[in-house]
Amino acid sequence: MRYLRGKLNLSQQKVADDLLITRGRYGKYEDDAASPPNEILIKISKYYNVSIDLLLTINLSKYSIDEIMELPDNRIVLPIRVDHNGNDQIEIIPHKASMGYLNGYGDPEYIEGLDTISLPFLKGGKFRAFPADGDSMPPYKNGTYIVGKYVENLSDLKTDRTYVFITTNDGISYKRFQFHEADGIWVKADNSFYEPYKIPLPDIKEIWEFACSINTIEYGADEFAERNIQNFITEIKTDIRQIKEKMGEKK
Repeated sequence: MRYLRGKLNLSQQKVADDLLITRGRYGKYEDDAASPPNEILIKISKYYNVSIDLLLTINLSKYSIDEIMELPDNRIVLPIRVDHNGNDQIEIIPHKASMGYLNGYGDPEYIEGLDTISLPFLKGGKFRAFPADGDSMPPYKNGTYIVGKYVENLSDLKTDRTYVFITTNDGISYKRFQFHEADGIWVKADNSFYEPYKIPLPDIKEIWEFACSINTIEYGADEFAERNIQNFITEIKTDIRQIKEKMGEKK
């Protein structure tokens, strides 16, 4: 509380007056000589625009207070550390523990315990690295990390752009956004073997827009040759479908 008040250049008397309590009483809360009752704690939370769980569980001096106040519900997606050059550290969600992220994404201690990297060319947002899994989004395969930029609002999603979706059912999934519906959003895999599907809005916990990828496994020459043939066949199929559609329109 003292840190928050200092960042806003407020006196104890000013805050106490705004909270409708005495300065002495407020001072005891800052000195941890007394604990505020629930109704005062709620007032303090609203006054500083910082959620109660942040007030009670983490050291706010590690964060930029301006960024905390701008985030919906003060979510813990802000940079926890910076390197010696002042670059934001990007948390890495490990492959083996990726499912644990669903339980720990809102836990400050879990986030602080993650390994980090710094990518100075990524600016203007909060970034996090997630493991790719399966064959639904070629050419990204197991061993690849997708670095995503945090998306605050569903309205910011762009058709045919790729995103990492954190959901209650699938955990971490990397898919291409298609369109909104009233109660959900439709996404699809780049691998045509998989059908598009809808994610209900209540299931969505976080969304991260693709920023870059980090490959940790080298592709062999034969893999590229095979992929080029697949791409060529896909292009031919697309061209044939478009020709048929045009012929149907002429009829």
